[in-house]
Amino acid sequence: MNKVLVTGCSGFIGFHLCLDLLKKNIKVFGIDSINSYYSTKLKLDRLKILKQHKNFKFSKGNIINLKFVENIFKKNNFKIVFHLASQPGVMYSYINPKAYTDNNIKATENLAKLSNKYYVEKFIFTSSSSVYGDKKNFPIQENTLLKPKNYYAKTKIKCEKILTKIFYKKNKNTLIITRPFTVYGSYGRPDMLFIQAVNKLKKNQTIPIYNNGEYERDFTYVKDVTKVLVILSKYKKKNKITVNICGAKPIKIINFIKKIINLENFNLLNLIKFYPKRKGEMLKTFGSNTFLKKLTKVRKFTGYDKGLRETFSWYKNYKHKKYLY
Repeated sequence: MNKVLVTGCSGFIGFHLCLDLLKKNIKVFGIDSINSYYSTKLKLDRLKILKQHKNFKFSKGNIINLKFVENIFKKNNFKIVFHLASQPGVMYSYINPKAYTDNNIKATENLAKLSNKYYVEKFIFTSSSSVYGDKKNFPIQENTLLKPKNYYAKTKIKCEKILTKIFYKKNKNTLIITRPFTVYGSYGRPDMLFIQAVNKLKKNQTIPIYNNGEYERDFTYVKDVTKVLVILSKYKKKNKITVNICGAKPIKIINFIKKIINLENFNLLNLIKFYPKRKGEMLKTFGSNTFLKKLTKVRKFTGYDKGLRETFSWYKNYKHKKYLY
């Protein structure tokens, strides 16, 4: 495989993807703006690990800057682009929608144009399961009608459409749109449920549980997600596909929290407080991975107990926990 481009390389999933690619001796060029949505120290810690690999090169910058990105394309012959850079978070999209317009929509449009101009053969985009919105029928298939409930999800749908219109050329290149479901794992963002819960448990602080704990999520372990992305990079057909990435085993938030509590016999007393559901959040996510299994031949996904144990082991050994608050 030729050198690949990974946007958002110091982000949560991007970091793990780069590690998987580098372990296979694939040359990786990473781009990241290292913005301050959460601790830049955590992002720099991830980046420090990546820079230990001789096959990794990095350039700091925002793909909103067309000249910056084009300069990178001119100097490299990318055949594959993994586009993970985006503004994450559902609730923050109500506070700062411009960040989502710029970092999701405009940035993707720039990348689509340059990938087309410089003859990228395969573009793999990380969208989101949030594009589906609330559903009554489960598991959710890839061809399900999209009904986004928040602006973050709307920008992801817009990105999918931009890539289809600007980059994809039937029978000439490949566009793979992935929709991961609620990813968790080591080096996760501070606003993610696992990190928030453990931080509060360690300090004997109350964990807020919304919708009275009845939300259900199809949590997917980050190593499963990146394993799938690497396999998809070997997809040979020149067409467009959309695929869910999920374990297809939803769990109620309250039960997920209980599994975290059981990791180290945390004191449960008075540490959980229930609240009503929040604006823009889906009641349940439960994706179908039938197409994913057929496409990738991946049959097993990491169970919650194993995934949480590994994540908690990382948390306990991570030297810079202050970056996780």
